[in-house]
Amino acid sequence: MSENLSTPQDDAERIRLKRLAKLQSTETSGKTSPSASTSTPPPPQSKPVVSKPIPIPSSSQRPTPASAVPSPAPIKKRAPAKFTLEAWEHETVGFVFKATLERSVAEQTAYETVWLKQLADELESEGLKNARLNADLADRVLIARLELDPGTMSDDLDYLPVLASLPPQQTTFEYLVGAWKRVNAAKSALMKKGCHAGCCSMLEISNHYVQAYSPPDTQAAVVRLEKLRELIISYTGLTLQEPEMFPQPSGRPIGPPELVVPLLSLSALSGPLLSTPTASPNALTPSDIEQFLQDLARRFEPDDELDSVLGPVVKALLFHESLFRPEGLGGGDASWRGVVGGLEVLVSIKSIALMITRMDEWNPVNATAPTFERLSLLGPLCRLGVFSREWPALGQSYFSDPEKRSRDDVESSFASLRGTLKSLQSSLFQIFNTFVRAGPESREAVLQYFARVITLNSRRAGTHVSQILLSTSGLLKAFVSQIDLDTVSSDCFMVNLQTVLLSFATPFMDANYSKMDRIDPLFYAQSSRIDLKDETRIKATSDEATQWENANRDPIGQRNLLLGKCVLKRGRAAPEPNFISNIFYLTIATSHYGYLKTIQNFNNLAKHLEDLKRHLDQINGDGSWMGVSGAQSSLSTFNSHFLRPKSPMQARVEAAIKQLKTEQDKIRIQQLAYQTQLNDPDFVFRSLGFTTFLSTWVIRQVDPKKTHPNPPAQIPLPPGVPTSFRVLPEYIIEDIVEYFLFVVQYVIRTQQSVSCVMLNYMKRTSPEKFEMAGKIELMTFILTFLNSTWYIKNPFLKSKINDVLFMSIWGYGYERHGILGNLLNTNAMALKHLMPALMHFYIEVEQTGASSQFYDKFNARRNISHILKVVWDNPTHREALNIEAKNVDKFIRFVNLMINDVTYLMDESFSELTQIHEIQMEMKDQATWNTKTQEYRREREGTLRSLERQASSYTTLSRSTVELLKVFTAETKAPFMMPEIVDKLAAMLDYNLVALVGPKYKELKVQDPEKLKFDPKALLTDIIQVFLNLSNQPEFIRAVANDGRSFSKAVFDSAADVALRVNLKSATEIEQLLKFVTKVEEARLSMEAEDDDLGDIPDEFLDPILATVMRDPVRLPTSKHVLDRSTIRSHLLSDTTDPFNRAPLKIEDVIPEVELKARIDAFLIERRNKAKIQRDVNMA
Repeated sequence: MSENLSTPQDDAERIRLKRLAKLQSTETSGKTSPSASTSTPPPPQSKPVVSKPIPIPSSSQRPTPASAVPSPAPIKKRAPAKFTLEAWEHETVGFVFKATLERSVAEQTAYETVWLKQLADELESEGLKNARLNADLADRVLIARLELDPGTMSDDLDYLPVLASLPPQQTTFEYLVGAWKRVNAAKSALMKKGCHAGCCSMLEISNHYVQAYSPPDTQAAVVRLEKLRELIISYTGLTLQEPEMFPQPSGRPIGPPELVVPLLSLSALSGPLLSTPTASPNALTPSDIEQFLQDLARRFEPDDELDSVLGPVVKALLFHESLFRPEGLGGGDASWRGVVGGLEVLVSIKSIALMITRMDEWNPVNATAPTFERLSLLGPLCRLGVFSREWPALGQSYFSDPEKRSRDDVESSFASLRGTLKSLQSSLFQIFNTFVRAGPESREAVLQYFARVITLNSRRAGTHVSQILLSTSGLLKAFVSQIDLDTVSSDCFMVNLQTVLLSFATPFMDANYSKMDRIDPLFYAQSSRIDLKDETRIKATSDEATQWENANRDPIGQRNLLLGKCVLKRGRAAPEPNFISNIFYLTIATSHYGYLKTIQNFNNLAKHLEDLKRHLDQINGDGSWMGVSGAQSSLSTFNSHFLRPKSPMQARVEAAIKQLKTEQDKIRIQQLAYQTQLNDPDFVFRSLGFTTFLSTWVIRQVDPKKTHPNPPAQIPLPPGVPTSFRVLPEYIIEDIVEYFLFVVQYVIRTQQSVSCVMLNYMKRTSPEKFEMAGKIELMTFILTFLNSTWYIKNPFLKSKINDVLFMSIWGYGYERHGILGNLLNTNAMALKHLMPALMHFYIEVEQTGASSQFYDKFNARRNISHILKVVWDNPTHREALNIEAKNVDKFIRFVNLMINDVTYLMDESFSELTQIHEIQMEMKDQATWNTKTQEYRREREGTLRSLERQASSYTTLSRSTVELLKVFTAETKAPFMMPEIVDKLAAMLDYNLVALVGPKYKELKVQDPEKLKFDPKALLTDIIQVFLNLSNQPEFIRAVANDGRSFSKAVFDSAADVALRVNLKSATEIEQLLKFVTKVEEARLSMEAEDDDLGDIPDEFLDPILATVMRDPVRLPTSKHVLDRSTIRSHLLSDTTDPFNRAPLKIEDVIPEVELKARIDAFLIERRNKAKIQRDVNMA
């Protein structure tokens, strides 16, 4: 072509051709075949030519082999031949099809230009002897050429050279591709010569002067070329549909696979590249493919035949074997990238993109959840990933021997796989995005695709994991992890779709939330895309939800009212929710059924690993299978045992141990594979961005002004919960909480310890990324719903919000108080609302209605205690506590629950420690212990392990509650002095002081107390401090003195001695404690004297529960019992029912017994006066 004529090689060739032309050599044209005359440089077997064969009868060119014109005359620079369309057409048709009707022309090219003898004979019989090739004959020429079979024999000796010269392994598709490329070359040359017409009369090309084509000639020639192109493309489409229509070589893939091959070749491209010099003239190069596909689409789309032409190609590409290889994304063969590249160029053509979404395989009707990712067109691509269940070979390749791998090695594997994942997921989004932009039909098809995946995978929300340990005679036989994944789509598939949806959501998640109002709050009523019939709502029954949907299904006015817009017209049918709304709600659902369940599967692996470790410890701790006791740990005993022959039991147990360790390695590999994707910082950032956006949207739905966060909603929220919020699926709140918990617990904390390199990286990125993604939003969400818990029905969900707050203050890296620690101490919202939120939830968690509420409350309150400990040094928070204390009834209930917790937890922990002490002492006596049966020892060792686990939990919870009591009594004292509180508080403190320093304190001594989280010195210090905090309160002094069960001056003296001896308290504090004890003793003696004065008391004056004199008797409305007001108030703080018949009861319902109170008062005055008179008489 002309762009090559200025090269030195072309100059040399021009000189050579000029000499040959002067010799009038007829052989010249035969030696310089135009077979390589394409838009690419010729293959090695052909020498370069001066101009690509757009053969014009000009002295500046040699005639092409396809031409019937005699050998060219010598080149004459200044006498160019005139362009004739007929001659040009004749030569061009022959050149494009590499065919001729003249034997002599074929002979000149050594039959590389094929002699169509039969067609020539047919034309001659039709009276067209010496016919010239033209566009009207092109169809017959092409058919005649395609019907030739190099494998057939012929009796026509003249025709044998033609058959022998045919390419023996060339397929019909390859021939047509070559013809198509030659059409392009012809048009390119034509346009270069015709583009200068009217600008200059002569055009210098490689020192030759060629007459430029006139515009009419050029246009007429282009029309003929386009006719040839359409003909070639038509037959290409037919060949793709019916590969056997023309003779084909045996043993070669034909039809759609032939187009798949060049599509796969696009994987190596980073941008458009020209063909390489070695490219085959009959093969599509990367630079050819897009135009070739456009030609196919342009030809077959108007006739609705594109589906049958390219549909099989699309299926062959998207179900390519490379997508199903065990190594998946890993390994040296990355041909899956070719599938991505091929699909990208296919969908870049709008009509093909539309066609793909019309195909039955786009959203196969009969596919199930587990088969959808294998049967749908994009399924095999979308299921590529790193998770071990789908791609076990990849995990073995990158993370084998996890215990032996260095941290740097693991990080290197992470980096490599994450880079591959990002490449895949970015391409998937671009592909889906192209479908969306292709037209409304394909956009709807994409939305239906996501919705279908959600519908099919509703079971993933209920995926359960259980561990089964099969044992015989105490021996481990197997560990089976049962995950109901055979009925749902894979984690890889769901997570990849999540990344696509997150990319779609990114544009409307701006920092100012300016596009939030475009999200339709009535989506669940207006659209049936997501089925919620089996989903629990936030605070509505199924019937209430159905009524709401029916009421809001049609009128557009309701939607505008929810958005806070003025409605001018009512009654019009509401339009379908917009694309933003669809993406928003689909992302929520996909996260719930997919991504969040993947996180749950990942979390379950840690549970599995812990179970395995516990079982291994149990086996190793029980030495009975080795013939020794678990208490015998002597190395000599162990070695001597293994020198003896193994017993059958020993061999079985050792095999089980080996199996367990192998299973541990498998789980660790799976964990690393999960972390590759789930802990990828960029993926976390995007997921967190959507979650914070969603949390803000949720608060806007309950904000009466519908403006949150500009300005923020008022806390607490209004008492009435909007119906539009109540009917939302509960999983919206659940998923916000679960993901926040995951990010805080795993990504921020655990990633910090992966390696020094990762530590430094995360220090630079995570806090800032979390800041960008929304520390403020996280804190706002927590404070809003902890202060307004009546908006959420599920008690476990509310407790998890508290868990997120707790985990958010765990330190990591340089953040000593975690993600939110600093914010809680500086942000105005936190300073105002944190303390009320904690107190409110501390009280509410007492009665959740759940069967496990008794134990759940301790975990929730432990978290609250830790949070309070972190913020307690801030005077603003302490002032907020004092403000809360002014709400006497609420604060007294809070204090009462705190005391109840300490009482129960301390009692349970001391009980467990006493039993542990007993078993440890028993095992310490080796002589007696060895006389026990093996079964007895195994049972006692098992009991010991169980007690240790329970004691550790109780001691931790009790210590945190006592610490809370210590700081609260230091800050505010009045609530603790209320009659219904002070006696209970004094009794609890006295009892625990006796347990710690009383006569039986040695029963609490255990081996390795740190393992049990038991620190008796710290506990004693805190209890003494509570006494000191309240030592100047007369009510407290009297209450301690009134504790006849546990108070003992000797115990206080012992506590003071221990505290001073081990430096728990200063001498000044001990002196203050002893002064307090002195006051208590004085009060006790005074009270004893008062009791003596009263003598026998009528039963009707005594409280039926406490057996003390009633000072303010009241009658209960339903049971009719009479008891002291302080007694029933104390009871109602923990239980809102009548203690005698369990009927609901409020303090306002009790009936004062005025007459009885007057009689009691008179009785007390009378007895005290008599006692006084008697003492005066005795003194006289």
